[in-house]
Amino acid sequence: MNETTYYYPQKMGRIILLGLEEVIGKGGVDAVLQLPIVQEISQNLPTLSNEQTFSFKAVSQLQQALEQAYGPRGGRGLALRSGRASFKYGIREYGSMLGLTEMAFRLLPLPTKLHTGAHSFAGLFNKHTDQRVRVEETETHIIWHIERCPLCWDRTAEEPVCHLAVGLLQEALYWLSGGKVFSVEETACHACGDDHCTITIQKAPLT
Repeated sequence: MNETTYYYPQKMGRIILLGLEEVIGKGGVDAVLQLPIVQEISQNLPTLSNEQTFSFKAVSQLQQALEQAYGPRGGRGLALRSGRASFKYGIREYGSMLGLTEMAFRLLPLPTKLHTGAHSFAGLFNKHTDQRVRVEETETHIIWHIERCPLCWDRTAEEPVCHLAVGLLQEALYWLSGGKVFSVEETACHACGDDHCTITIQKAPLT
């Protein structure tokens, strides 16, 4: 059990809930928030402030609550979809700060956009949250290492559980590329006993 507490900004917690609401509706979110495991969130719903007080524990418990409400497979599928849905709210809040919504960026070649986008997103988390991301690149892959991950905080599992991050990156790549689909797979997860969480992205789009 981790005794150290790390945080997201309130705004990022709110973005996660907005993405989830888009997938399961307000009634679905309300039902999930009634589960005892997410009592911390239900009693203190996140706002759109930059105050860094939305705990990693709360993020992780929200993922677990989805699995409790919809079953492990259903909950993880919803986490993936809510990650994708969360992206548009995130880019609305942080896109201009990252410089990714400028026309000059949109006109760059795809390999440059993928490189710049990956490092910009990692920089956002590293600078504005307690999450720690390290980007590694090979000729064929972008490897996204989450060295301090909120999604599987204090969890143990037999298979990777950071589906929200996978969904978020899927949608980010779709947006960066102007509508192309990429292979995005979590290949290591701290919850499974790995040193950190790793998401592997193929640079060549599937479509």
